Amino acid sequence: MDRHLFSSSESFRQAFSAGLSELLQRGGLGPFILVCANATFNQEIYSATAAGLETLYQRLREQYIGALESGRAIQEVEEDLLVFLKIHAVGLEKLKHTEQRQAGRWELQFNHLRSFRPKRITARVPTGIYVDFEEASFHFNKGFMQKEAFWAGMLGGKDATLYYNKYPFVDFHALLVPEREHRLPQFLTAEHHDYIWNLTVQLVETLNGVGFGYNSIGAFASVNHLHFQMFLKPAGFPVMASDWCHNGGNAAYPTQCLAFDDPYAAWRCIESLHLGEVAYNLLYAPGRLFIFPRKRQGDYLPPSWTSGFTWHELAGGIIAFNREDYDSLDEHMIHEELTRLDIG
Repeated sequence: MDRHLFSSSESFRQAFSAGLSELLQRGGLGPFILVCANATFNQEIYSATAAGLETLYQRLREQYIGALESGRAIQEVEEDLLVFLKIHAVGLEKLKHTEQRQAGRWELQFNHLRSFRPKRITARVPTGIYVDFEEASFHFNKGFMQKEAFWAGMLGGKDATLYYNKYPFVDFHALLVPEREHRLPQFLTAEHHDYIWNLTVQLVETLNGVGFGYNSIGAFASVNHLHFQMFLKPAGFPVMASDWCHNGGNAAYPTQCLAFDDPYAAWRCIESLHLGEVAYNLLYAPGRLFIFPRKRQGDYLPPSWTSGFTWHELAGGIIAFNREDYDSLDEHMIHEELTRLDIG
């Protein structure tokens, strides 16, 4: 696959879907989970992959039952195997498809399969916002991860790899890992801030609604390997509404949000957060950056209806994992939870 996929939104969407079908045909546990999560998130992908998913599910199920009955080890990544067992416990046919609705100003999403994902480092209480790259932990250089990449090459002047997000929560959700073999930790530098800022400006010429999210350590980053979450969302996020104070309006956003249309001023703000050991989330839009300084994970107790607030939640996209919470959450409850993250 070449850079043609960046030539238009349609080319990107087609390449995204075609790559999922290819993964399914190759088989394997990791690809099964990845395609299953993307299929339950997107009806078009589900229609194209449902039959193949059922076939691969039955094949994997028989393989694992046979191994367990005979006492043989199952040679799979442990976290993938655990997710498969959760899917099997529910039943593939009973997995709920993602639903979305408005809760006042906020976008609310019921995302069943995402609740199965491993917590990785989000389960830890960090002592700071910098942690050295850990070879023994999960990272994007692992051999099995290369099956989950759908493009690699030079992009915006840097060697980059695009991976499917294994548990998507936004349309055409991918993970961009620049210079992945350099083993860079999840700690932003001026160089990579400028890179993503400029790349977003370049890509919007052909990809409508392109943007990137970023979670620092301590702000629910799940992988300590430098990466940015890519998406296509032409309608934008609630945080982009013109009437918020940070966009020149009069409405107060419920948590601290700093908006910049100058990359150098934005970097000075990020640098000050680094010096103060303040965790943060970022949303890169073309020519604009939204910065969310916030309380670190572990410094507050999130409600039971969320596994933690990332850049997506801070931007106004709320994820619930069960039907009751999805049905009962309202604008006030979400607003109040966002205020709890404010560091004052």
